[in-house]
Amino acid sequence: MAKTVHNRPIYVLNGPNLNLLGTREPEKYGHTTLADLDQICREAGKAQGFDVVCHQSNLEGELVSWIQEAKTRDAAGIILNAGGYTTTSVAILDALLSVRLPTIEVHITNIHAREEFRHNSLISRAATGVICGLGTASYTLAITAIAGLAGAAKH
Repeated sequence: MAKTVHNRPIYVLNGPNLNLLGTREPEKYGHTTLADLDQICREAGKAQGFDVVCHQSNLEGELVSWIQEAKTRDAAGIILNAGGYTTTSVAILDALLSVRLPTIEVHITNIHAREEFRHNSLISRAATGVICGLGTASYTLAITAIAGLAGAAKH
């Protein structure tokens, strides 16, 4: 049976310093580069019948614009690793609350096992779910979750 192809994309948004994946603290973040991660996400989306749009920015406003773009493109959902903005960005929180799309907050590391300031996520207030501490597999699990929320999970 052929996999249904959906016209609604899944947005994968990565925040500050995630462009340094593969070289930044590999003992915490691993050796997978952002380009590798984008390819992994596209393949996981394809397996679920979705196109995946991947963006990374060190700029808060650019992330807000992509969240709004996801709404105008009728995205199935957003997967967001807001990086350092997780604990500080009311603007990103407000954008997520405004678009009201299924959103999975992801983190490569377990933010609850790290420094105390990383424990309080503003993004979680708007997230449908949170996946953290599972390395880059957090992203593929999030894609499966968004596909399920869109009623298209692989059985």
